[in-house]
Amino acid sequence: MTATTEPKTWTIGEIVKWATDDFRTRGIENPGLDAQLIVAFTLKVTRTQIIVDAQRPLTAEELAKLRALIKRRRSREPMAYLLGEREFYGRSFRVDGRVLIPRPDTETLVEVALTRTRAQSMYARVLDLCTGSGCVATTLARERPTTRVTGTDKSADAIAVARDNAARLGATNVWFAVSDLFEKADGPYELITANPPYIATDEIPRLQPEIDKYEPKLALDGGPDGLDLVRKIAAQASARLVPGGVLALEIGAGQAQDTAEILRANGFGEIEITRDYGRIERVVSGLSKATEHLPGAGR
Repeated sequence: MTATTEPKTWTIGEIVKWATDDFRTRGIENPGLDAQLIVAFTLKVTRTQIIVDAQRPLTAEELAKLRALIKRRRSREPMAYLLGEREFYGRSFRVDGRVLIPRPDTETLVEVALTRTRAQSMYARVLDLCTGSGCVATTLARERPTTRVTGTDKSADAIAVARDNAARLGATNVWFAVSDLFEKADGPYELITANPPYIATDEIPRLQPEIDKYEPKLALDGGPDGLDLVRKIAAQASARLVPGGVLALEIGAGQAQDTAEILRANGFGEIEITRDYGRIERVVSGLSKATEHLPGAGR
């Protein structure tokens, strides 16, 4: 008889350890957590269950699915894209390579927007520029169901993701449109928010591979100093806001003072700079002054 070699049977615990060690050698942050999340996602169990069932053998089908996801993570594809979702402001948003991954920093933008429009909380008209996954627009709509929220983005792919998120999360008072900033935005508004691209062009190749290789450049590239879109938005926003309306912008580390000056130069007052959870100056906001409204912007 000819001896045959049986294929190795992997257990849950063994695949978690192997993936953890592999990720660590590749310089991936939180290798153990990523390995556990991939296994839990694939097997549709909790991380606690992984520990409890560490000795359970994996089926050939399970192992094939795990290998595919581990291979993607080895190439530094973001976990949010592998899992297809990311939590933002207590809600789960679907994400993929068409949109920027929502980050905790951006929750500061939501907090500033809600705080500075508290007096208009029942009726505000809101515009969210560069909406991406729709995480800000949908969150504002859910937090204040009687307001009217519009989200715009230059990317039709991003708008498709945003619409899906809003529908899945039950935000019936938010609408999305493919638009280059204010191109198709009606008004006037009590609030305009934006998380525009704010990474300087020459800094993008130096970002983590997860960002540089996988997240859409359209949502990252802010021009030579990262403030191209900030200037455009500030220059056009006053004519789209009611007097005293709020403009709130998320910006990158070290850009707060320049952004504040841009807002002042465009007639905004009562400018505030707000730090994120990491104590970085993350959001610059201001109030519009009385201005002549753009023709056709109040249809």
